[in-house]
Amino acid sequence: MSKSSSVYICQSCGGSFPKWSGQCPNCGEWNTLVETLKDSSSKKSSLRSANSAAKAYDPSTVVRFADVDLSKMQYQRVPTGISEFDRVLGQDKSGEGMVPGAVMLIGGEPGIGKSTLLTQLVVQLLHKQYTAAQGAELRQPILYVAGEESPNQIALRIKRILNDEHIKIDEKILNQDLIFATTPDVDQLTSIIEKEKPCIVIVDSIQTLTTEDLLGSSGSVGQLRESTERIIEHVKKMNIPTFLVGHVTKEGTIAGPKVLEHMVDAVLELSGERTGQLRLLRAIKNRFGATDEVGVFQIVENGLAEVKNPSEIFLEQSEKNKPGSATVCVVEGTRPLLIEVQALVVESQLAMPRRVGRGVQLSRIQVLAAVLQKHAHIPLGSADIFLNVAGGFSITEPAVDLGLAVAMVSSYRNVALPEGTVFIGEVGLLGEVRNVSFMERRIKEAKRLGFTRVISRAVHPSLTSVLKTLGL
Repeated sequence: MSKSSSVYICQSCGGSFPKWSGQCPNCGEWNTLVETLKDSSSKKSSLRSANSAAKAYDPSTVVRFADVDLSKMQYQRVPTGISEFDRVLGQDKSGEGMVPGAVMLIGGEPGIGKSTLLTQLVVQLLHKQYTAAQGAELRQPILYVAGEESPNQIALRIKRILNDEHIKIDEKILNQDLIFATTPDVDQLTSIIEKEKPCIVIVDSIQTLTTEDLLGSSGSVGQLRESTERIIEHVKKMNIPTFLVGHVTKEGTIAGPKVLEHMVDAVLELSGERTGQLRLLRAIKNRFGATDEVGVFQIVENGLAEVKNPSEIFLEQSEKNKPGSATVCVVEGTRPLLIEVQALVVESQLAMPRRVGRGVQLSRIQVLAAVLQKHAHIPLGSADIFLNVAGGFSITEPAVDLGLAVAMVSSYRNVALPEGTVFIGEVGLLGEVRNVSFMERRIKEAKRLGFTRVISRAVHPSLTSVLKTLGL
């Protein structure tokens, strides 16, 4: 098979070169040359030049708003069967879940559970067909592209998930309606999609696909972009929701060109500590839903289990009557979560005291320590400060400032905070306590979990008055 000619184009200056090199000869930037298909047809080039004037304006390419058919814009979302997954994908009047024709890129560290989550998605869809049709054949199968694992390995994972007594699938449906594709050729894959017409496509992973039109190896920038573009072209034409699994770099970003994230409709991230029991699913980009929702999962024997009440998970092992422990409330999307924060403040033996945060930004620790030393006269300049968010959760919103500051003083004074107390508020540089958004929703969640006291700006306008009330 003859290969199409390709060139290497610099993503910084746009220069074109016949061979790849680490540094662009034109602009001097490193690792910016990307292999791209070259249109070598001189006939097409001459035709474009001859007809450029005629194609300058085409009335058929202009659509006025009055001519837009709004009835064709309606679509029906497809539930995944996993409510936490549907929450992240988004919801509208048609329901929640996947949008037909949407292409979603899911990334995460190796071993975090991406393949397990998507396999559970397959099992839930097959279970839905079993309960609806009671053993009837599914006209549209599910296509699973096994790029990194063999079909045998995926089948073993499915059998492990099916050990859950609540999931029942007819053996006939499982045997006939789940199709594995093992080809690394993206053109063969698109032919399979057109022939089988699946109801959903899962590509695990996009880095394993290649096209013979490019010379680069699998996982290269050119192969990634071209393979993704060809898959998107076919699945959108056939309205097939598609999941693409992507690798991550050592910096934690999804491997490949940034344009890959612009090509897809949603970018999902599965995160969590590999040694922990919680996994958090977030949407970094979502054309069909919000990007501030979070799905919480817990690792169990058969895979990933949904966590309907995350606050209880984060607080189930909280230490009561222990200095340095405080409860705060964060809002992820529309969901308030109560989380325990822990602080350890000890006298430093180093010339420059340490500031260490786990789930907390280092800059936030430094600012709060400076505010406490300036306005509350707590001498933290010579102390080591360690902050930790229980459960492996990462917090970024300023509503936890008050809880972090109180936990630091509690550890420094070695005095435990009162039970049943939640701290909600932002701490300013002048030592004031500021209001935060969704206050009523946070208070309602705290009361639902049995907390009887909420300390915020409504009660105490300054950090010093909070500390005085607590006896710190």
